[in-house]
Amino acid sequence: MTSGKALFAVMLTALTAGQALAQATQMDVKKTNGCGCCLAWMERMQENGFAPQGDDMFAGLLVRYKLDNGVPPKMVSCHTAMVEGYVIEGHVPAADIRRLLDERPDAVGLAVPGMPLGSPGMDFGDARKAFDVFLIGPDGTTEIYSSYPGN
Repeated sequence: MTSGKALFAVMLTALTAGQALAQATQMDVKKTNGCGCCLAWMERMQENGFAPQGDDMFAGLLVRYKLDNGVPPKMVSCHTAMVEGYVIEGHVPAADIRRLLDERPDAVGLAVPGMPLGSPGMDFGDARKAFDVFLIGPDGTTEIYSSYPGN
């Protein structure tokens, strides 16, 4: 009887884990090989209900990918993700991505240009620089979508 209960518990745990994975929002991430902050950002996304899949690209091809998908040069960061038809450029927080997916604006996506200290994946300790998340319009224009204070 005890082994039956243990088997049931294992099966229930596996089913619950499988359901959570199935419910996670898929995310295709393009990055360069060995980029630690890209991997750290992907971990933050996974912790927040996304299922990031990373693809390594040579730097020149990655830049071309960004431009071909509507990321203005002034918005470029180290990695580019696609989620439900939107581009996510750089260290964008999960809450902003969720908001984007809930609101569904007519936009290319979101960007955090550069690699601001304290943003997801660049959060090494307590130091944080102020940074903005930008909404990229279909015509390449940008506007502030959200702001995060420094300390």
